[in-house]
Amino acid sequence: MLNLELSDGTAEAIVATPGAGSGPGVLMFMDAFGLRPRIEELAQRVAGWGYVVLAPNVFHRDGTVEELRPDGPPDWQAIAPRMGRLTTDRVEADIDAYVAALEGLSQVADGPIGVVGFCMGGRLAVRTASRYPEEVAACAALHTGGLVTTEDDSPHLGLGSARAAFLFGHADNDRSMTPEQVETLGGALDAAGLEATNVIVPGAAHGYTMSDTPAWNEEAFEWAFAELHELFDRTLH
Repeated sequence: MLNLELSDGTAEAIVATPGAGSGPGVLMFMDAFGLRPRIEELAQRVAGWGYVVLAPNVFHRDGTVEELRPDGPPDWQAIAPRMGRLTTDRVEADIDAYVAALEGLSQVADGPIGVVGFCMGGRLAVRTASRYPEEVAACAALHTGGLVTTEDDSPHLGLGSARAAFLFGHADNDRSMTPEQVETLGGALDAAGLEATNVIVPGAAHGYTMSDTPAWNEEAFEWAFAELHELFDRTLH
């Protein structure tokens, strides 16, 4: 665990390194349940492909990893306000610090970086790709809601600034990312001339990559991580 100094506090972050000790950098954004063993497992898996992974506690303003660690089923009465307090202005300031921290790690090789986010973390991943087009060559958002909204700062509206190749593996029957919204996202990707996989994963519920939740779907997870592996290997070397 690493402590990152931000403009308004400190954020803990998991760092996972490959066996070779160094490699391209990957920024990993957690889901709403926080940094926990499952996120560390995912970071270690990506590190095993030859990447240096940084996974920050994006709810650092609400407490430490230990203080926010889930104890039993998710408490949405606690989680929802945390998500609401993570405004776009705060997200963008944090993203600047996360990218700088990742690129500042001695193990991270010079060159492009990748980003991946789960559930709400996918929105942060997309904002990172749009905010850092020269640095981010690959971006993945898995079972992420809220990528297309009616707000002026909807994540899909920033795609015109991005240059990354994208992977979107949407959950099936996800009220926070409907087929119509997926189609709108596809239109934004096409309009920006971006390479992208933008699909709904059949039978996969929101949260399908998380083996510590009822949404866990091993088949969907293995598909998504095979796609992610191929994306990173193709774009980050």
